[in-house]
Amino acid sequence: MLKIQNILNWSTPGFIAVLIGMTSSIAFIYQMVINLGGDSAIVSSWLLVLGLAMGITSIGLSLYYKIPLLIAWSTPGAALLITSTQGFNISEAIGAFIVCAVLIFISGFSGIFEKIINKIPQPIANAMLAGILVNFGIEVFNLFEQNLLIIASMLMSYLIAKAFMPRFAMLIVLIIGASAAYFGNLVNLSDFQWQMSQFQYTSPNFNLAAIISISLPLFIVTMASQNVPGIAVLYAHGYQPKISPIISITGFTNILIAPFGGYAINLAAITAAICMSEEVDPNKKKRYWSAVFAGIFYIIMGLFAASLINIFDALPSALILALAGIALFSTIAASLKQALSQPSLSEATIITFLVTASDLVLFNIGSALWGIIAGAITLMLQQSANNKTPK
Repeated sequence: MLKIQNILNWSTPGFIAVLIGMTSSIAFIYQMVINLGGDSAIVSSWLLVLGLAMGITSIGLSLYYKIPLLIAWSTPGAALLITSTQGFNISEAIGAFIVCAVLIFISGFSGIFEKIINKIPQPIANAMLAGILVNFGIEVFNLFEQNLLIIASMLMSYLIAKAFMPRFAMLIVLIIGASAAYFGNLVNLSDFQWQMSQFQYTSPNFNLAAIISISLPLFIVTMASQNVPGIAVLYAHGYQPKISPIISITGFTNILIAPFGGYAINLAAITAAICMSEEVDPNKKKRYWSAVFAGIFYIIMGLFAASLINIFDALPSALILALAGIALFSTIAASLKQALSQPSLSEATIITFLVTASDLVLFNIGSALWGIIAGAITLMLQQSANNKTPK
């Protein structure tokens, strides 16, 4: 019985992480492929190779390091590519993906990225993480107006389960939410049929304009908006692996999968946090199994990507968004607590939090990086003023 209970505790957040990751980005990837002149068959090929790559690396890294290392595709990268790929064809985009992957590999292999990350004060990193996640929590309550039945049932089931059966809280929320959607006639699977995805290789064309327009922005966004928050999530939960080898592995894997549509994979942030909370397992040394199960679900997702696109389209968006927000309540609270743990850094952490939580986008770079920069500048100015104050 204990083993079955552990499997449920580990597999449920892994499934939720994959579900949220998939539903939040499929539309971006689909639109990107269409912009490049592709079709639904190419979309399923891209999802197949991304699913296999994310699954295998998540399983391998988590088992090797014995910590929950969840690898995901770059969601802001996919959003960026919808506009930056305009005017290019698929072969030119594939060439640009390879160049971006090489840059990621070099940044990891050289150790430069890890040296920069280690200079960021921990409260600042936690404030950035809280800023990234807080909007997901707020969205749960914004969704009440959109679908009162689903959101209210999910929230109430979470509060009750959290009080009496905390280890099964998210599983209960998922079941209650899905049941409410089904009995409310909000799930339509009439056109569903199982299909296997197939690989489609595309020869790369290394175009200088594409490299400038696609490779460099994608590299910056993936490192700043995905890998930096991903590392912050790990540190916030007490995991401190060697970052450089992990970044190198994701970069090298990206080089291999780019010709099949693997545009960018990186450390997960939001979905990784779901796999690291206390609800997964009170013993944080066993939480890596959640990322292993997520990897298994990623592989299944990739193999049946063509079919899963139809399933995700059939689910109400309110269910997915609320599931993400509720799953992150504990992580948001823990991040805010750690961000404000040092009073001397409180102003810098609050500014980091507010900038990150905003919709700020400058030079195609999201608010996560600007939050870190704003907090660092605030901290440097405060320290400079303190050094000049007469004693």
